[in-house]
Amino acid sequence: MAERSRSVGFGMTGESNLKVLVREMKPQEVPGEFVFCSIDSRDLQSLGNTPLLMYRESEGITVVVPKEVALKHSLSFENTWGLLTLSVHSDLEAVGLLATVTNALADSEISVNVVSAYYHDHLFVPYSKVHDALQILEEIPESIVK
Repeated sequence: MAERSRSVGFGMTGESNLKVLVREMKPQEVPGEFVFCSIDSRDLQSLGNTPLLMYRESEGITVVVPKEVALKHSLSFENTWGLLTLSVHSDLEAVGLLATVTNALADSEISVNVVSAYYHDHLFVPYSKVHDALQILEEIPESIVK
């Protein structure tokens, strides 16, 4: 017998139809400035539950934290990022949504770092361009309909 997940969304399947995903993506800005930092395990422990994201790479631990957290803990960072969340619940196996979104941003020379989580896709864009990126993403469904 398969073990059941204890997650809140057990049994909820995300959308996989590209046209529906694009039409319903409804990007939302998450308030704040975020930074990517490379840290060691001691620093990770001192951060407690403040990291928005943590990933272990062979070179070190990458965390994404609010800028004020990095400053408080004297963590080094290079750039600040805004965060946009695509509010459509996308299936992790959906094909084409991120290509559509990242190509539109690339056409406007906006870099993007994407994180796909269980329910949504999250886009880190340069903080100085977060409003431009939001406008571009909001226009994608209209451009596909035409």
